[in-house]
Amino acid sequence: MELQSIMTVHLNPSLPRFSSLSIPISLSNPFYSKNSTSALRLSISRQSHFNPKPLSVSSAAASSAIQTDKKDRLPANVKVTETKEPNSRVRLSVEVPPIVCQDCYKRVLDEFSKQSKVPGFRPGKKVPENILLNYIGEQHVKRATIESILRRTLPHAMSSVEGRALKDSVQIGTKFSEMDEDFSPQDFLSYVVIVDVAPEVKWMSENAYKNLKVVVEIDNEIDAQRASEAELRRRHKALGALKIVTDRGLQQYLKTSQVGDVAVLDIFATTIGKDNSGGEKIPFAEKKGFSFDTEDGDYLIPGFLNSIIGIQRGETKSFPLLFPESWKQENLRGVYAQFTVECKELFYRDLPELNDSLSDKLLPGCSTLSQVRELILQRCREVEQTAREQATDNAILDQLCKLIDIDIPQSLFEEQGRQLYGARLLELQFPTEELVKEVENSVAEFKRHNQEYDEEHIREQVQDILEGAKVLEWLREHADIEYITR
Repeated sequence: MELQSIMTVHLNPSLPRFSSLSIPISLSNPFYSKNSTSALRLSISRQSHFNPKPLSVSSAAASSAIQTDKKDRLPANVKVTETKEPNSRVRLSVEVPPIVCQDCYKRVLDEFSKQSKVPGFRPGKKVPENILLNYIGEQHVKRATIESILRRTLPHAMSSVEGRALKDSVQIGTKFSEMDEDFSPQDFLSYVVIVDVAPEVKWMSENAYKNLKVVVEIDNEIDAQRASEAELRRRHKALGALKIVTDRGLQQYLKTSQVGDVAVLDIFATTIGKDNSGGEKIPFAEKKGFSFDTEDGDYLIPGFLNSIIGIQRGETKSFPLLFPESWKQENLRGVYAQFTVECKELFYRDLPELNDSLSDKLLPGCSTLSQVRELILQRCREVEQTAREQATDNAILDQLCKLIDIDIPQSLFEEQGRQLYGARLLELQFPTEELVKEVENSVAEFKRHNQEYDEEHIREQVQDILEGAKVLEWLREHADIEYITR
């Protein structure tokens, strides 16, 4: 007869989160009721899950004795010592007295006695301890007792962090093998619980959030007028034909009088050492079959376009360039690199004349070029407004980070990686019907992907995000905001 002892602690409800990283900030609330909590809140459950599987012995022996995760009445108090650790983490050192260990041991024996089919004893009849231990095995009984102790004492140990513990962050810090090695029901049992708690937010100065001064940098690429011209140009180019260049090399693009060439390039790059020796490959800069439009030369590393002007089909050029300090990839800023570029193909565009006859092709439903320009500009203005609002929100949050002192738990960063819908939800307004609708949509998504979910949990997360959006809206209205185009 094979007996198994299973000790599994379920501290994760298997529910992907979708709230944006948020911080519990207490504001003088201009739009909530007196008893409500202002947002930018952490997604915190008021209790942590501890729901191990029952001991697997015969017909689920001892299951009812150790299946509950409710706060059971104990014959004596457990001693809990709380120690603060970095990153808003708390270590709980739990010491269980012998009387509690003995009570758990007795319960496990009683349950085994009821559930086990011991030869010579009728089902349900109490089996003497020595016979039961010989039949079940002392080691299995001991392990079941330790599991029972953990089940019954953990809720009591967590009382000291009740209301502060972050869901899914609770973990037993002591190995089961260490508890099992020297355990005896007549002795104390000690174990450690590690839990992340809601971080405490400290303002650098009182009411600092009320008179924020924020500088927002806006990329000139989102300028509606500029963006609409670029979009019209893109649509016009899409209507043209690419023809092979046979009698020249790549030409410099002149915005006033020329259409850019298109080259198909293989690009390789390596770093240049201090002694001008060859360095390591730069995977990010390597591309094969890269379709390069000379009209987009401004988006590449400075000097790249000028270095390949004149290159012909089948030709290779090699040249050094310096990644600027403003380069997006931080690890490449200020790095000297040797580029090797081979031109595989070279084309020029044959574009139709831009006039009213192309209107419907440029934008279906339009009959004049003016109408096309107007509608594209309208759409670009909407995009510009959205981008400005997002940039403003980011700038406000960056400024708030400078005004508060907070130690963010590691579990919140990990939770961010599991976010699914945060960016989309932040665009919502906050009427009740919108909340209900978004919850229903999220539940439908979970069902469609056959994922487990907790509807109440989803509702809490959606509400947190919508409240956070309202707080940002209020901060935008009350902050001194300056926009700078870079």
